Amino acid sequence: MLDTLRAGAKSWISKLLIGLLVISFAIWGISGDLLNVGGDRVASVGDQKVSIEAFDTAYRRELDRIGRSIGRPLSTIEGASLGVPGQVLGRLIAEAALNQTAEDLNLGVTDEELVRLIQSAPAFQAPGGGFDRNRLVQILQANGLTEDQFVEERRALEERLQIAEAISGGLTTPQPMLEAFNQHAKEERSARYIVLDQTAAGEIPPPGDEELTTYFEDNLAAFRAPEYRKIAVLQLTPDRLARPGEVSEDDVKREYEAAGDRFGEVEERRILQLTLASDEDADAVRQALAEGKSFEDIVAERGTTIEAIDLGSMKRADLIDPAIAEAAFALEEGQASDIVDGRFSPVVLKVAEITPARKTPYEEVADTLRQEIALRLAEREVLDLHDEIEDARAGGATLTEVAERFSLTLDTPPAFDTAGKGMDGTTVDLPDTADLISDTFESDVGIETDPLQLGRTGFVWFEVTDVVPARDRTLDEVREDVVAAWTAEQRSQRLDTMAGEILSEVKDGKTLDVVAQERGLDVRTADGLRRNAQTDVFSTAAIEGVFSGPVGTTGMATRDSDGARIVFKVEAVNSPAFFREDGEIAALDDRLGEALQNSVLGEYVSERQATLGVSVNQANINLVIGQGGG
Repeated sequence: MLDTLRAGAKSWISKLLIGLLVISFAIWGISGDLLNVGGDRVASVGDQKVSIEAFDTAYRRELDRIGRSIGRPLSTIEGASLGVPGQVLGRLIAEAALNQTAEDLNLGVTDEELVRLIQSAPAFQAPGGGFDRNRLVQILQANGLTEDQFVEERRALEERLQIAEAISGGLTTPQPMLEAFNQHAKEERSARYIVLDQTAAGEIPPPGDEELTTYFEDNLAAFRAPEYRKIAVLQLTPDRLARPGEVSEDDVKREYEAAGDRFGEVEERRILQLTLASDEDADAVRQALAEGKSFEDIVAERGTTIEAIDLGSMKRADLIDPAIAEAAFALEEGQASDIVDGRFSPVVLKVAEITPARKTPYEEVADTLRQEIALRLAEREVLDLHDEIEDARAGGATLTEVAERFSLTLDTPPAFDTAGKGMDGTTVDLPDTADLISDTFESDVGIETDPLQLGRTGFVWFEVTDVVPARDRTLDEVREDVVAAWTAEQRSQRLDTMAGEILSEVKDGKTLDVVAQERGLDVRTADGLRRNAQTDVFSTAAIEGVFSGPVGTTGMATRDSDGARIVFKVEAVNSPAFFREDGEIAALDDRLGEALQNSVLGEYVSERQATLGVSVNQANINLVIGQGGG
């Protein structure tokens, strides 16, 4: 069919499968009743039908797209749980509504124009340019489409696009809207403020017994003891299985000999390198060397100094030029080289000092090597012993019995809460595995749990041995904590009162400077404040206050970092410049314009669906999804 449409024209093909809808429709709602509209369709819009085959194809394409993005296939049932069928059906119904509208309006595309559009798609171009029919065939086969199907779908797409362009193609973002967005995002304000830190509240006298008791009883839940749990823990790690004492001396010595340069220091040389700029300079230096001049004399004649050409102490591996490295490490201490053809230029070298290689004595590293060997051997034991432990547990053995059978240590850390804290408030030393605490509180006494991975090569088993229920503590148990909490609340109330008094005075006409002077405080200035950009002083709440009114706006807020109060007054509002062509504004213009177009088109499609009538066959949808009889 494409050959017929082409009518002998040469070129390349078009906008492949653009999802068969350039504008992304969401589900704007499906009007009509949920009726059984026929055995071969999932929905009808006017005279247009959405066939089971079309829905199945579109649904599986969407699942395939999502599967590629998440890195694994997605089943039809999983897709249904994510709402994918509704999204696909909404798009197909929207397309059908526009197809029916195009038919009612007698819209169409000539064969010549369709050929031009199809042949202009970059997806079907050959690497050197021009239409490549083989690419067309490959892509259509990959998407399960025949050429005739593709051409007809492409024609329908162009007809839908005619409607879309007529309805919303000319819409642009109103300038006042752009200016408002720009103003909101970039407006800056300056504010002067006073800080009332914790010391401003002064000394808080200790509470009386009656006052403390009342506070404690009113806030009993804050001092409640949480639930604690005790566990028995069996750790299987190479560290715990390693037996350095069983490693033979011969094995350790073999490891030492095989260690190469690992222990000790390799040879280093302090190298002087005179770089020569050209072959003529190299010839001149070569002549000077032949005449018996010293390296130092040549350096002086070249107008430089020894300090300037000193590379410092270097290992052979530090020299990136193999020729220079070979020459430098072939010289004796104090000896100068002939001309060396370096990678980048000819050079003359001198070795000023040699620091010989040094190997750490065996006795100093023997214990380290013995431990490393023992750990390697233990790593091989871990997996075998893991299987034996699991077999024993499957046979009903407790962790205590397992530990005794395999001569392992069973740990019994102190009881801890969901934060890993013990009854004394300190952090309990537990195996460093992420799920141990959460799994402990999901388990219970007498319940067998799965082993947890510990590091790269270890495992942890645990059993809950005791549950200490949550309870209300007595005042005597937490007196210090209650006093601290009461004091903090009193200090906070004082700061609120002081900040409120200052704010009231400022609102009554006093300046911040006068109020600050009367109270022995400082006035500070904050410039460049922006919405959605809190600072160390101005919290989110404070920023909201600063931007809540015009110049002269006052307010108070709490500083997040330390609980200090700030009282502020807006001194200046700096409105940003507006240029519609500016990069950020232009990008926002494009996004808002597209959103407006989609919104208008969406409303139009929704109205067309309501007018034409939409019927859905849920039974056939379920067949495709796999929730019905198929």
